[in-house]
Amino acid sequence: MQLPPPDAARSPRTGYTRAHWEAAADALLAAAEPHATDDRALYHFPGSRTSWSGRLSDGLEGYARTLLLAAFRRDESALERYASGLAAGVAGVWPRIGDRSQPLVEAASIALALRLTRPLLWDRLDDGVRQRAAHWLGDALTAEPWPCNWELFPVTVGGFLAEIGHEPEASRKAVDRGLERIEQWYAGDGWYTDGPGRAFDYYNGWAMHLYPVLHAWLADDPDLLARYGSRLTAHLGDYARLFGGDGAPLHQGRSLTYRFATTAPLWLGALTGHTPLPPGETRRLASGALKYFLERDAVDERGLLTLGWHGPDESVLQGYSGPASPYWASKGFLGLLLPSDHPVWTAREEAGPAERESAVTPVAAPNWLLQSTSSDGLVRLHNHGSEDVRYDPFYTRFAYSTATRPRVSPPDNSVTVGGDPHREGIVPLGVGAGWAASRHTRASGATVTSLVVAEGAVEVRAHLVSGAPPGTPVQITGWAPAEGTDERAELVGVHGLTGDSGSAGDCVLSGAVGEGPTLFVALARLTAEQDPRPLADSVSVEVGQATADGARDLTVRRPDGPQQRFRFRPTASDAGTETGSQPGPWSVAPR
Repeated sequence: MQLPPPDAARSPRTGYTRAHWEAAADALLAAAEPHATDDRALYHFPGSRTSWSGRLSDGLEGYARTLLLAAFRRDESALERYASGLAAGVAGVWPRIGDRSQPLVEAASIALALRLTRPLLWDRLDDGVRQRAAHWLGDALTAEPWPCNWELFPVTVGGFLAEIGHEPEASRKAVDRGLERIEQWYAGDGWYTDGPGRAFDYYNGWAMHLYPVLHAWLADDPDLLARYGSRLTAHLGDYARLFGGDGAPLHQGRSLTYRFATTAPLWLGALTGHTPLPPGETRRLASGALKYFLERDAVDERGLLTLGWHGPDESVLQGYSGPASPYWASKGFLGLLLPSDHPVWTAREEAGPAERESAVTPVAAPNWLLQSTSSDGLVRLHNHGSEDVRYDPFYTRFAYSTATRPRVSPPDNSVTVGGDPHREGIVPLGVGAGWAASRHTRASGATVTSLVVAEGAVEVRAHLVSGAPPGTPVQITGWAPAEGTDERAELVGVHGLTGDSGSAGDCVLSGAVGEGPTLFVALARLTAEQDPRPLADSVSVEVGQATADGARDLTVRRPDGPQQRFRFRPTASDAGTETGSQPGPWSVAPR
């Protein structure tokens, strides 16, 4: 991809300006065009992979997601081509929008693009094409979505159809219904779960905030914009901390092949005026993410986005991932809706949070602890509250970072009890200044109550295992950086564990359950510093004797900071019985 020379004066950290974003958008659109069908209604990208929705739906996906990019770019010549494809698509080429069907997703992208470019595309169409297009989109008003971010696709379609006067009552009902349904998943402080349960991930930004805020902004509804805009502002205060100094987003959650779609909420805040971030920081974070991926094979030799993270990588794909799926990354070009003289484009780049200072930040809604170090720009997420509806390594690890990705064997950042590494049914136990805690129960009945205490790059990880027979093997793993990178991982047993990090950085410690609830404690670190302070000199940990009610105290001391004390204790309602059964479930909190 050919980009303009870097602008070190305006963008001293990335070199990227609006011209770089425009060039990237133009290159992606040009590379996609040869893969359109003759009638331009479908875009079939090369490769043997087909999503579970089938080739026809995948072709619609290619049309819809690249149309969205053309809409953000406001490229009139490209929009003329998409107008031809729209006419053919609604004349019988495209599959109908049905309950929980992929066309419902793509209808939202098409409707949003038409709404954003109405004078350039929609208003220039023949009446017959407009009628057929409105009729095709109209099925989205009554189609049943999956109970997650999909609820917002009828909202997006309904907003456009209401604007053009098509079935206005049904359109308004679809909008109201979808917005009402997502309220049950609002967890506060700017965070949504992606449906029932505790799935916290990037869908917060590129869906749960994006669609309601854009709808309120486009509808010029001050009440709606105040509600959703204030939530976006709160979210961005945390969200800005999810990007590393090298521009990398955290490697956590599903649909990671959407890559720089992670920048969408950053631009959205600037576009609507609902952001706590200064313009130079917004552009620095967004440009950093775009540059990060473009420099790491996100685009192949044909100029097409690949299915993966850096280059092609099936480990980050889901069954719904088809050859055009990566083009949801088009959402990352939302900033091009801002005029060239907007401060977000003219301001000098400012450092992002991971560059400015080292910080440990509790995030209450998802029960996360964010740990960043300015010396190397690494960001780490300690997960004590997010999980998918099924076991998924991109949700259920204890920690994620901007420099590592989940490993299969042995699973990184995990606790294995009796050979079982699964972590499901996470119960958040709280977050605070430098700590986070949670509990989960295995299928065997064993319960793991976990605590992390962090400062700088150093972590104290403690896990109390209860309900497992004496002698049950326990394995603790830490970070697993890729070979050939600057990052190094350490894992040192402090209590109840033996082993070491290993010459290959395997970071595996072993222990065994004793008589009754057993506490395992380790020190961990992921760092790219060249000569860090020895881990054992950075923190000391003291494990107290069990109290009369079975509680265990943990004291963390640092040479240059205050000590912190925590207590693992059985809950009052389950303190055991006179026959000697093990107490549980357990909790942990500061003392």
